[in-house]
Amino acid sequence: MPDLPPPPVGPPLGPAVAGFGTDGIRGRVGTQLTPALALQVGYWCGQVLPPQGPVVLGSDSRTSGPMVVAALSAGLSAAGREVWDLGLCPTPALPGTIRRQGAAGGLMVSASHNPPHDNGIKVFGASGAKLDRSQQQAIEAGLRGESSAVVVPLAELSCGALRDRRDLLSDYREALIASACGRQLEGAKIVLDLCWGSATACGAEVFEALGADLTVLHGVPDGRLINVGCGSTHLEALRRAVLERGAAMGFAFDGDADRMLAVDGRGRVVDGDQILYLWGGALLEADQLPDNRLVATVMSNLGFERAWEQRGGVLERTAVGDQYVHAAMESSGAALGGEQSGHILSARHGMSGDGLLTALQVATLIAGRGGSLADWLDTSFRPYPQILLNVTVPDRQRRQQWQSCEPLRAAVEQAEASMAGSGRVLVRASGTEPLLRVMVEAAQQREVEHWSRHLAELADASLNRS
Repeated sequence: MPDLPPPPVGPPLGPAVAGFGTDGIRGRVGTQLTPALALQVGYWCGQVLPPQGPVVLGSDSRTSGPMVVAALSAGLSAAGREVWDLGLCPTPALPGTIRRQGAAGGLMVSASHNPPHDNGIKVFGASGAKLDRSQQQAIEAGLRGESSAVVVPLAELSCGALRDRRDLLSDYREALIASACGRQLEGAKIVLDLCWGSATACGAEVFEALGADLTVLHGVPDGRLINVGCGSTHLEALRRAVLERGAAMGFAFDGDADRMLAVDGRGRVVDGDQILYLWGGALLEADQLPDNRLVATVMSNLGFERAWEQRGGVLERTAVGDQYVHAAMESSGAALGGEQSGHILSARHGMSGDGLLTALQVATLIAGRGGSLADWLDTSFRPYPQILLNVTVPDRQRRQQWQSCEPLRAAVEQAEASMAGSGRVLVRASGTEPLLRVMVEAAQQREVEHWSRHLAELADASLNRS
């Protein structure tokens, strides 16, 4: 068979092109994420997504967003696809829009919790779920010039139209308000950290619609400051505001608002494990939790798992990444799942990680019980001491294949043996950053401190040697 001509949007980018990581394609703008890459990603998404229906685009507030959106739109248009642009919106607005409008899929331009100089592309299929691995591989093959798809010459191609559909964001806002099921937040003092990002599109509005007495931090879109000292990865500003204002609770979102972490009225952090325990417990009491099952990842705290089992529950663990939680929930019929980092998925609400939805559920559940988030946290499980250290390992192969490093592998085995079932070690390569993550948790704080420090130092010395 003769070689196929290159796609009309330009030559293939070659074998070294970035592919899909844990959560889409992500990297530094201008070096890893370029206009040429975005153009081709748009084109090959147009080839791989179902042929019927428009493709929906959204973005967070990063200054590089318009450039990436324009390049994706051009690529999709060159593939003959009609493009609907939602503008600034939370990532979870896309899945709902795709399903409601019968779209072929969607692309979200965001690097989530990464710093402002990064950006990324998350791709959703016609069901509203993120693409499966086979679809990702088909797009990656196109980027490398290895696709067997028939490429239509530009002269014979009918280019798709680009339409401004920011009006559709109102449907997402109404769905958030409806998720409270009539529960109100009248007069509840709540602080929101909107992170200068996607949550600014409608976060304050939906809480005000339910009657909350709001204080808003970082409440306008600013792509130069997104995730900088704020949001779910930097909770100091939220904690300070909650304590100073005497608020009942506070919620912080990441750049694209698909994750959320909370702070109670005493300034204590409420992470994704605690949220699953609270929300899952409410579903358990209402007999709305099939098999008493929650789905979490390998990062979830051992104390959470043991406390949930003592309540008669089952905790199913997956690899890190909300797509793995999603797949396990679909397979087992679970109603609720998520990650310690604050990605929470609810089968009742469309199975997409949604920080605003999760915050509304926590706030209205607490309000409905008549107590406070601090009161509830006092009765929750006691997490095992846990330390997560990030080791920068620029060499991707060494990072991904860390188990080939005999000294590090042996040290992990030694650590696990020394804790004798009262703790665990998890070492994994980040799917979004050049980092090796070293996590240790155990019943004893001194063991956690010793082994996390030892393993991180050994990883740095062994994997970064010249």
